[in-house]
Amino acid sequence: MTDQHRPVLLEETLAALAIRADGVYVDATFGRGGHSRAILARLGAAGRLLALDRDPEAVAYGRTWDDPRFTIVHAAFSALTETAHAHGVTAVDGVLFDLGVSSPQLDTPARGFSFRWDAPLDMRMDTSRGISAAQWLASADEAEIARVLREYGEERFAHPIARAIGAARAREPIRTTGQLARLCAKAVRSREPGQDPATRTFQAIRIHVNQELEELACALPQAVALLRPKGRLAVISFHSLEDRLVKRFLRTEEKGPKIPAEIPLTRDALPVGRLRVLGKPVRASAAEVAANPRARSAVLRVAERLEGSAEASSDPARSPGEARP
Repeated sequence: MTDQHRPVLLEETLAALAIRADGVYVDATFGRGGHSRAILARLGAAGRLLALDRDPEAVAYGRTWDDPRFTIVHAAFSALTETAHAHGVTAVDGVLFDLGVSSPQLDTPARGFSFRWDAPLDMRMDTSRGISAAQWLASADEAEIARVLREYGEERFAHPIARAIGAARAREPIRTTGQLARLCAKAVRSREPGQDPATRTFQAIRIHVNQELEELACALPQAVALLRPKGRLAVISFHSLEDRLVKRFLRTEEKGPKIPAEIPLTRDALPVGRLRVLGKPVRASAAEVAANPRARSAVLRVAERLEGSAEASSDPARSPGEARP
């Protein structure tokens, strides 16, 4: 396990979080610690960083770090509030999500995320629980497979691929990435230049097996509730489904609760949103994309917690005795 992973949009993310030396932060997607390491470098002795990751390998790596300001926990997005509270964290100055699969996961053949190698078809971010991609393909009916490919991969050849999977597994189990990639190559009649026929299928199955969109939808409100006034939420997404979900969530949080028209309220009495969106979406520079092609599709969206909004921290000024992770 190495720490050579290049964090995407690193400087832009650090600027977005507006890190305070004595702040408390959450890195909800530790990966191989690229963003966490940079956050720690900007924190003083009183600062704290709580990191989460679903991947046992990532957590094992994080636990080799010897820094009293840092704590890493094996947990999914949906357990964000529970995890924070369990470690004495009730209000934070920033939360970071760097979504999708990590470079070490993609580059490890045995994890089954990539069609570049013929390897076991796993795709689980958390290898300690849940069913693998191979197990799901063995049990799901063709209609369900087609739905997943269409909704999560935006695959226009979803039905031909699903039929090909159904016919193939009737002959033998689909256990490897190579088997699935070859089925996609035969079923996909055309593809965008430079894109492998299996790209959308692998993305869709990975998202479904890991319940990535459901986990994100569950975690975003929890992150906002943890933010103290003026705390920052930074989210890096890598495909349109993630980015669309984040964009709509931030827009809704900025507008605030919708009040029925028949309820008479003065302008001053109208509820306010919890967030203020900061700036436009940020994308990687040409220089970063040249150095790290995986940054090409990255989009960073940033928002700030408003003072006086609903569910704001009851004690926005951190007291000297506040619990730390």
